[in-house]
Amino acid sequence: MFDKIQPNIMIILSSIFAIGMGILVTTIRAKSSKKPASVKKILLPPLFMSTGALMFVLPYFRVTGMEVLEAIAVGMLFSTVLIWTSKFERRDGEIYLKQSKAFIFIIIGLLVVRIVGKLILSSTIDVGQLSGMFWILAFGMIVPWRIAMFLQYMKLQKAGVIE
Repeated sequence: MFDKIQPNIMIILSSIFAIGMGILVTTIRAKSSKKPASVKKILLPPLFMSTGALMFVLPYFRVTGMEVLEAIAVGMLFSTVLIWTSKFERRDGEIYLKQSKAFIFIIIGLLVVRIVGKLILSSTIDVGQLSGMFWILAFGMIVPWRIAMFLQYMKLQKAGVIE
């Protein structure tokens, strides 16, 4: 099915999709700082994203064990920057995610690194495998980030920030 689509077209389409997702994440983040945070809002995004693992049912997207480890390691490295910019604060007796001016630049930077990486690696790694690796990288980035957010939220909640 995917073998009939030229690799360059796949790279362009996946890059456009990544840009769209970057815009979506930035928009959601800006809106989320205006509403109180909750455990559900913190933990549901990785759960929803986990459905993307179904891509690995198709042989076209399968990756080797080493590629999985590499993608997870890079994702966890990138997550440190997101963890650094995600802080909570108390306002009106509720816990809110602080707006970070650096967040939008970090998302744009990660997006540029992703697109450049995909362009460079697409000459040596099959496009399907590369797509799988970038999904793993994104999942390896969002899970530690959201766990850190959850722990920080729970710490504030236990400290009596929310009555």
